[in-house]
Amino acid sequence: MTKIDKDKIYPIEGYDRLCFLKNIIKNPNIIVGDFTYYDDFEDVNNFEKNVLYHFDFIGDKLIIGKFCAIASGVKFIMNGGNHLTDSLSTYPFEIFGGEWKDAMNGKEYPYKGDTVVGNDVWIGYESVIMPGVKIGNGAIIGAKSVVTKDVEPYSVVAGNPAKEIKKRFSEEKIKRLQELKWWDWSPNKISESLGLLTGG
Repeated sequence: MTKIDKDKIYPIEGYDRLCFLKNIIKNPNIIVGDFTYYDDFEDVNNFEKNVLYHFDFIGDKLIIGKFCAIASGVKFIMNGGNHLTDSLSTYPFEIFGGEWKDAMNGKEYPYKGDTVVGNDVWIGYESVIMPGVKIGNGAIIGAKSVVTKDVEPYSVVAGNPAKEIKKRFSEEKIKRLQELKWWDWSPNKISESLGLLTGG
């Protein structure tokens, strides 16, 4: 039987609109785990274009775990998109330089930290993940959701703003799954355990 190669760009023979994402990422501030895939209706290279306002000088990271499924059109808004919100104006005067170049002296734009997606997360079509959001292992993000706050492990969220619809499993099972960490198993053990992983 053919082994699934985590280092292959296009893991489905003859289909180039789905890739193992880590194999096409060029930005060192985007870190992706093994077997996480991205599916795009046009071109898988759109992924980095959909990580928005991700400026090197800010240094925030997008960290995505293993075995995630990311649908076409998903966007990540990073910290470079933040403006002042507690000031009289939200306008970024200083970016235009000239007489406005010192407008931010003594001030800082809001910084929400790294955006972190756990393992075995499914992010639905055209969802938007806001800066600094943490998405727990096993979560499902419904299509066209706008995720503005952290998502608990093994929960299903949807809407704008995204709200929890339900937990996928009981708290006891979620605790056991978090301890199990199947995504860290060897490829052989995963292959031998497919019946368990695709079962109830």
